[in-house]
Amino acid sequence: MVSYIVAAAILVALYILTYYNFLKGARCRSDTCLRGKTVIVTGGNAGIGKETALDMARRGARVILACRNKERAEAAVFDIRKKSGNNQVIFMQLDLASLKSVRAFAENFLKSEPQLHVLINNAGIGMHGKTADGFNLVWGVNHLGHFLLTRLLLDRLKLSAPSRIVTVASTMYRFAKIDFSNLNPPGENFSQQMQNYCCSKLSNILFVRELANCLEGTNVTCYSLHPGAVKTDIFRTLKWWMKVFCIPVIALFFRSPVDGAQTSIYCAVQEGIEKFSGRYFADCKVEEVLPHARDDAVARKLWEVSERMVGLSS
Repeated sequence: MVSYIVAAAILVALYILTYYNFLKGARCRSDTCLRGKTVIVTGGNAGIGKETALDMARRGARVILACRNKERAEAAVFDIRKKSGNNQVIFMQLDLASLKSVRAFAENFLKSEPQLHVLINNAGIGMHGKTADGFNLVWGVNHLGHFLLTRLLLDRLKLSAPSRIVTVASTMYRFAKIDFSNLNPPGENFSQQMQNYCCSKLSNILFVRELANCLEGTNVTCYSLHPGAVKTDIFRTLKWWMKVFCIPVIALFFRSPVDGAQTSIYCAVQEGIEKFSGRYFADCKVEEVLPHARDDAVARKLWEVSERMVGLSS
């Protein structure tokens, strides 16, 4: 009996050491104040996005939660205001699965808000389906929706400079490649859905890389990042048999949304990282990506193809 207790104690100690030294991740230590600044957080009503928005509000920023679900967003606004003591937190409707909605959001924002200092492209999805414009849901939301949103808000970011664009990507980019002959596969099975997700995250990184080139000399900087493996609602669409296996693993080894938000926060507020514009961050530090994620020719072509897909060029 004693040996079992000792073994269990050793396992618990090893888990604690592993979690806090390898899984939990670094924390943003910046005390930058954002009073007088305006921040947009897409998908700011839950998970990483909500924790990021809460941090921005605690720093005194005016925070816009750009979300699809009105009820969940308004509940998040109430909660963030209460926890931060900042009443300058508002909801604006945005459905990244509809290019019409993205354009409407940008139009409403530009009419009502004179400044934009930080745009955090946080929202992400991993489920099967189609956008209102006929793209597979993952590609349409994770890449195209944010691509169009960023492009429509660029002039306001430039006028408000110094300003930043932060895009949540993922280390899953490692398992993707850009196939320009088939950028919009349907994702009819789990394997295809995973490939679509990986491709969308590689696209996020390549987009930010090319965006940095376009923004050179404007005092607007941009960053992509990996938040870590985080317990978020992105797993809610898993089939029941997948959840049986995944839920215990997620509970034990995935980061909390607070920990997962740290690199997003770091890229939004940390002073002195401007020289790393266009780069990829993980655990609150810059990290070199694999060669296929720093291919400037592919990044440029993806930009041009994305422009055509969202109707920004003929």
